[in-house]
Amino acid sequence: MSKDYLLEIGTEEMPARFIPATLNELGIKAKELFKIEMLTYRGIKTYGTPRRLALQVKGLEGFQKDYQEEIKGPPHRIAYDDSGNPTKAALGFARKQGIDVKDLESVDIDGTTYVYAIHKKKGEPVEKVLPRILPDLIKSLEFAKPMRWGDKETRFVRPIRWIVSVYDSEIIHFTYAGVEAGNLTKGHRFLANKEVEVTNASRYLEILESRKVIVDQDKRRELVWQGIEELASKNKGLVKDDKDLLEEVNYLLEYPTAICGDFDEEYLKLPEEVLVTSMREHQKYFPIYNDEGRMLPKFITVRNGMGDPMGIVRQGNERVLQARLADADFFYSEDLKSSLSSRVNHLKNVVFQEGLGSVFDKCQRLQNMITFISETFDMDRAFMEDARRAAYLCKADLTTNMVIEFPELQGLMGYYYARHSGERESVSRAIKEHYMPRFSEDKLPASDVGKLLSMVDKLDNIIGCFSLGIQPTGSQDPYALRRQALGFCKLILDFNKNLSFEDMWKHSYMEFSDNVELELTWEDVNKPLSEFFHQRVVNVLEDEGYRHDIIQAAMSVGWGDLVDLRKRVKALKEFEKNRSFNVLLTGFNRASNLSQGYRGDEIRKDLLVEDSEKELYNSFIEVDGLTEEMLRTGDYLGALRRIADLSRPIDNFFDDVMIMVKDEKIRNNRLALLKAISSLMSSIGDLSKIMS
Repeated sequence: MSKDYLLEIGTEEMPARFIPATLNELGIKAKELFKIEMLTYRGIKTYGTPRRLALQVKGLEGFQKDYQEEIKGPPHRIAYDDSGNPTKAALGFARKQGIDVKDLESVDIDGTTYVYAIHKKKGEPVEKVLPRILPDLIKSLEFAKPMRWGDKETRFVRPIRWIVSVYDSEIIHFTYAGVEAGNLTKGHRFLANKEVEVTNASRYLEILESRKVIVDQDKRRELVWQGIEELASKNKGLVKDDKDLLEEVNYLLEYPTAICGDFDEEYLKLPEEVLVTSMREHQKYFPIYNDEGRMLPKFITVRNGMGDPMGIVRQGNERVLQARLADADFFYSEDLKSSLSSRVNHLKNVVFQEGLGSVFDKCQRLQNMITFISETFDMDRAFMEDARRAAYLCKADLTTNMVIEFPELQGLMGYYYARHSGERESVSRAIKEHYMPRFSEDKLPASDVGKLLSMVDKLDNIIGCFSLGIQPTGSQDPYALRRQALGFCKLILDFNKNLSFEDMWKHSYMEFSDNVELELTWEDVNKPLSEFFHQRVVNVLEDEGYRHDIIQAAMSVGWGDLVDLRKRVKALKEFEKNRSFNVLLTGFNRASNLSQGYRGDEIRKDLLVEDSEKELYNSFIEVDGLTEEMLRTGDYLGALRRIADLSRPIDNFFDDVMIMVKDEKIRNNRLALLKAISSLMSSIGDLSKIMS
């Protein structure tokens, strides 16, 4: 008969950011463990609040499944003599397994027959199985920052204070971290902190809700958002969708109540991002906006408790926010007393990275890289000057009071201070955008100046770290170089200029080596840098929906120009739909394999003997001429469609012509023709790598 089981781990308050991942891990590992132990159930659900992690198993059967254990013995030829009588080996094996020798069974494994002892075992009751496996389940949970407490060696996210372990209404006893499992849980810390008995595992949610704990995180999240929206509407405003903040708030409380507070309207003169940061990042408040998207002098906070009839909680939150906004207002006013450009020299006292100079030095490198790229592509002079000016100013806000207090506003405050200082809008905007993209799903800069500045800034960070021997290893990437490299690649594609990876890498390296003594030479840096970027390029193109084999086919003939590479990948993907593709692919593979070791390249028309090879030669000359301009201008799909015209001549050639004839001159001439055709096809990608 199936019944519900409940495991609850009660702790001191856990950080909100750890809880969702831990609940997911708890569910996955419970399923794996139950599968190993052959315990059957209808479903598993995990729940969590700051004070508890819970596992509820619905319809858990009372016994393990019956099973049989098969133990391998000696080979049959050793276990029995020629007459079929058991030998000492068989008798000894049977005796050791506690069975009669006549009950041994023979099983063939890879052509060899072995004897087996088969033990049929009846499943144990869950009351016996669970106490054995539950400590292992709890111990298996992993945390980024576990802790120990008291004199115990046990590690967990926070000290464990109680454990509930109930199968239907029966306690499943076990001990973990010195805590004896029972059926007593605790209600809300302030509203109902007394112990309460979990009389039945199936009533767990109901029992805790009666003690002011909404333990179901999904229900709690809905209540939080519902309360926020209702309160915003009541105050003639709305709250923007903010899933990350909602998720964090959801795991900060057990019984949510939304409260609306006010702040001085005078603070609305501050940049909106300053207000949002003060509320969202520091206080976990939700700003309120009007229908036009303008911020109102109001906020919503969610308390862990009942309502606030006397307004004490509201007033407390208002005082906290008032102090923060007063500080922000002071910092902002003080910062505006100096122009952004006057702060640049202060960057000489800000270390960029030990061994790589100051942030001022970095800004000089960024300007030089912008000049290099701009002159390489003969870009507009005004564009280059705007980009250089933005590079000169882009880090100056690091020395402002506002950014020192709110580091997450770097770049953004630079934008406001640049505008206030009278800088051109294109310069100010690039300063704001140059940290973008900050994460994998973040937007790219909208302006070309911002794209170029962001690109050289990320490249400078990557080259600088590699020059010091700092490279990502395994899961370790403290400087987020993988993320920056992905952003760099996306920016190149969006910038849509045929930039050479190696040219940019080397020029950036030289900007460092001209001013500081680097630990590694360019040769030492280039190889690991190339390997590092190779994988990032694959990742970016796969994220765009291109198949791995097509990417590899295009990259095998060069990937130093990412914009050109994507054009070739896109063309190969589209060309794969062509009805001649499979025929051409077969022909290419044969041509490539046959001519692979041939070193010559001269094709003599007078040595063409068979009609099919003459037809192939003439078709090749025609296609080669037609595709030359297409390949030069990047019309790779057009070139592939022209190359597809060779499908029938290639097919006829292999049907009618013997390549490896005795006459060396004719043989070499045919190999040279195949090599030339293979080379033409390979100018876009190695077709042999495509899985047709």
